[in-house]
Amino acid sequence: MSKKGILLVNLGTPDSPATADVKKYLDQFLMDERVIDIPKLNRTLLVKGIIVPFRSPKTAKLYKEIWNENGSPLLYYSKLQTQMLQERLGDDYHVELAMRYQSPSIASALANLKAGLVGSIQVIPMFPQYASASTGSVMQLVMELVSKWPTVPPISFVNSFHDNELMIKVFAENARKHNVESYDHVLFSFHGLPERQLLKCDHTGSYCLKSADCCQTLNDTNKFCYSAQGHDTARLIAKELNLSKDQYTVCFQSRLGKEPWVQPYTTDVLKKLAGEGKKRLLVFSPAFVADCLETLYEITVEYHEEFKALGGEHVQLVESLNDSPVFIEALAGMVK
Repeated sequence: MSKKGILLVNLGTPDSPATADVKKYLDQFLMDERVIDIPKLNRTLLVKGIIVPFRSPKTAKLYKEIWNENGSPLLYYSKLQTQMLQERLGDDYHVELAMRYQSPSIASALANLKAGLVGSIQVIPMFPQYASASTGSVMQLVMELVSKWPTVPPISFVNSFHDNELMIKVFAENARKHNVESYDHVLFSFHGLPERQLLKCDHTGSYCLKSADCCQTLNDTNKFCYSAQGHDTARLIAKELNLSKDQYTVCFQSRLGKEPWVQPYTTDVLKKLAGEGKKRLLVFSPAFVADCLETLYEITVEYHEEFKALGGEHVQLVESLNDSPVFIEALAGMVK
């Protein structure tokens, strides 16, 4: 009996923190039509003419700060997750890892599954909340590549797992290690997206424009909205920790450019909380299943320093899912 193929896909990471490798990574990442969703000529001029040349040296310095003896933390934990899931599923499955950008590539991982004569392929984009720029991009590339095969096996996708019970439990348990009660406020800081990308997900063309609170509840209209799914993740983790609504805030980080991105911005929330006299903040980053630049540097270093400059004392990151056996059980549950 042929094995079932499982493809785990995360965002990606440079091959090294050297400027040349960071430049290659940013170029591939930002030239994705789903990431910067503007006409190709405009995107090319913006990315290759402005963003990559100026941003690469600065971003390389940041990657050097988080690089360790295991290399890229994102790649290290992604490999561990792949290995642990393979061991958990056993010999009836063939588990491969890919990155949407850089190595290992989706093309090479699919080729390995094809060579392994798998009878089907299940793709799990490792993004808890669906976004066109992440999950949608993975789905598009997988379908484009496999469509060129002479024979196409049955293929399925996990669209999102923002409300997965085991994932919620891992985030909550990681928070408990830091004694949640000792913090003045809790932040759920998600990676940001341009507002226009959220509006494109509103198939009614009007729902998102009617209310500023449209993401506060998840329903049939906004069920594929990144922000609405993020709010749902935060609500479920808060419920697991018995946090009241006034004890936590959902916010968004990592803006690029001057156009409006989904709000509130994490930097604005830091200013607000510091102004209210809050001193200690506990911060989740539930858009990621493995610690990476956005968690290990942006939150742990940048936001901590920014908050201290505003009069605060400490910003504590809640570790991501990383090599949690419970998260591997969550993945196994998605497979089976």
